[in-house]
Amino acid sequence: MPKISADTVADHRARQRRALIGAARELLEEGGSASVTFAAVATRTGLARNSVYKYFADRGELLAEVVREATPRWTRRIHEEMAAAPDPVARVAAYVRAQLMLVRDGEHRIAQALTADRDAAVLREAAAEAHRAILEPLITALTDLGDEAPLRTARLLQGLVDAATTALEAGDDFDAVTERTVRLVTGAAATVARRPSN
Repeated sequence: MPKISADTVADHRARQRRALIGAARELLEEGGSASVTFAAVATRTGLARNSVYKYFADRGELLAEVVREATPRWTRRIHEEMAAAPDPVARVAAYVRAQLMLVRDGEHRIAQALTADRDAAVLREAAAEAHRAILEPLITALTDLGDEAPLRTARLLQGLVDAATTALEAGDDFDAVTERTVRLVTGAAATVARRPSN
């Protein structure tokens, strides 16, 4: 039986669970989702492979926890950038910049690495939760602009951010892509906000 290195069994289990999630995240960043196996995660954390099953039923559940662990960090960064903006249009611009900075800083690699694993229902659910959390501040800014269909607009504007992400991943210049995307997104947001929704 492994030695418990915490004050209580519950603390020990929580610590081990965090270590497994951290190991899965590292493996994702280093080699993509195919590198995240229970054997590899166990090796990295010093546990026996069968011990991983005490914490996660399968790798889909483990990968979903990686997404859930990362989402607050992503949304916090977006909220911090938007909080300093003086008006709704500036908040929309800050939303775009914050997401593209996350891409530049490598945070997007987690989501990118998981695209091949979307067959797992639990992973799809975690990805959907993350997507909703990330869109929320943009929806609020669009509502403040007077957009009558802010969720629809947010989803469409996010498509431009996703296209910018693809451009950055292909090696395009960060500043040029960010500046162009901000202009496109804020221009579109302001235009839609002035018109009635159909």
